Parts: sequence; structure tokens; C-alpha cells
Amino acid sequence: MVMIKNSLLALGLLFLLSSCDEHRFFDEYKEFNGKWNKDSVVTFSFEQKDTVSRYNMFVTMRNTNSYPYNNLFLIVQLQQPGTKLVKVDTLEYQMANPDGTLMGEGFSDVKESALWYKENVNFPKAGKYTVSIQQAVRQAGNVTGIQELDGVTEVGLRIESKE
Repeated sequence: MVMIKNSLLALGLLFLLSSCDEHRFFDEYKEFNGKWNKDSVVTFSFEQKDTVSRYNMFVTMRNTNSYPYNNLFLIVQLQQPGTKLVKVDTLEYQMANPDGTLMGEGFSDVKESALWYKENVNFPKAGKYTVSIQQAVRQAGNVTGIQELDGVTEVGLRIESKE
């Protein structure tokens, strides 16, 4: 009887977790070995056929407690299919609370953050889109960027449909 209850509980939990992600259109990560070099550009490509629906786009980060800064600067580029047109955004995100503890979700020393990139967007052309992400963290008063950003284990791109 206990085994049946546990099986039903596990099945219900699996169903609940899978149904929470029904709006996911694209979700992919690139791994790092605990450091993100400023010359390492992370690139994601996806096929989009729907030119009508609206989407939310997120840069997703997984980092450890060895991440040394309160914030994160990124340069994100979006290229439309069949063109050389690239939209470039320089973005800043808060990564730590005032006491220095990392923000984000997670029970261990690895925290995951979903950082807003674009909200309520549509893709005007059908075809292959490419998103490139590069870290651009700098220390105060220093023009050159941090060569290796400690504590970054994965960088990702997540796209969710709004419907």
C-alpha cells in the first residue's frame, strides 16, 4: 500500500513539473568550467516558423558562490534570418543581495537566474535566428573587462510563448 502511494505521489509530481513548462519554446545551456572568458561568445540558434505569436526571452545563468560581483554586464546580439541585421543590447543585471548572497533559485551553492532579455516580442521573419551572449563585466574605474569571470558554470537562452 505504501509503495502504491509513493508511486502515485511520484507520478503526480512528475506530471506537475512537466505541465509547468508548457510555454517553453527554446531552452538550451552552454557549460563553462567555473570561469567565463570575456572572449568566449555563447551562441544559440533556433528555427522559428511562427511570425504572429508573442514570446518572452531570458538569459539564464547558473553560477556558484565564487561569483565575485553584485552585478553582471552582458552584450547580447540577435540576428534575424537571411540578413546581416543584428540588434545589439548591453544589459546589466543584479546578481547578489546587499549582504553579498547570490540571488537566484537553488538549494546548493549553485544558483540559477532567469534574466529578462526581451519581453512580448514576435519574430517578424520565419527562419533561423541566432542569439550571441558575451560577458562584459568591468571593475570600477577600469576600462578593460574582466578576462575570466569566476563562478559561472552555465549560460543559457530560454524562450517562452506568452499563450
